[in-house]
Amino acid sequence: MDKKLIIAIDGYSSCGKSTFARLIAKELKYIFIDSGAMYRAVTLFYMRRKYIGSTGLNLSAIISELNDIHIDFVFNPDLDVYETFLNSENVEKEIRSMEVTAYVSRISQIFEIRSRMVELQRQIGISKGIVMDGRDIGTVVFPDADIKIFMTASVDIRARRRHDELKNKGINVDFEEIKRTIIARDIADENRDISPLRRADDAIILDNSRMTVDEQMVWINAIIEKKRNGS
Repeated sequence: MDKKLIIAIDGYSSCGKSTFARLIAKELKYIFIDSGAMYRAVTLFYMRRKYIGSTGLNLSAIISELNDIHIDFVFNPDLDVYETFLNSENVEKEIRSMEVTAYVSRISQIFEIRSRMVELQRQIGISKGIVMDGRDIGTVVFPDADIKIFMTASVDIRARRRHDELKNKGINVDFEEIKRTIIARDIADENRDISPLRRADDAIILDNSRMTVDEQMVWINAIIEKKRNGS
């Protein structure tokens, strides 16, 4: 029986981390932990209680109810994906709303919330057999992960990918504006006070600037095989 692993994937925005992580999880039949979805679920939880909204946020109430939040990822065989459950309720569609998107950044910056999310993420990972992507997975959440990948790509490549993605959705955005936004996001991620973006010392760098998704999968499968063989 193959040894179950914890695979942590960190890196810069618009590198395709989530796509990569989902494919790995699907191929290995592992749980994919969507860290972004977790923060969206928390945001929804507090929006429903009216602790966050256009008038601001009620920090004391938010912190007092942190332990009432439980998040799981449940596989949906009909869609062939893992869906986000908040306190046993499927909230996958609700957490993708524009209203949640508008507030999730503020919620994710609260130290106590990040600590609670790390706790929940580690609980999910107890049995291993998981793939998780984010900004601080290999440095904070799973510092003892079996495999740590740090993804990067040139700014121009990342901007082009984001531009093409939006264009395919019928959204017209200036390429240079996207590039400026990505550069600003990089700076913010690297310099934030809580869990800044850092490459773990033992993380393997994946620069996918000139790699297809298929080529990335060949690359990671070789690393997984090597780890399972104990080399």
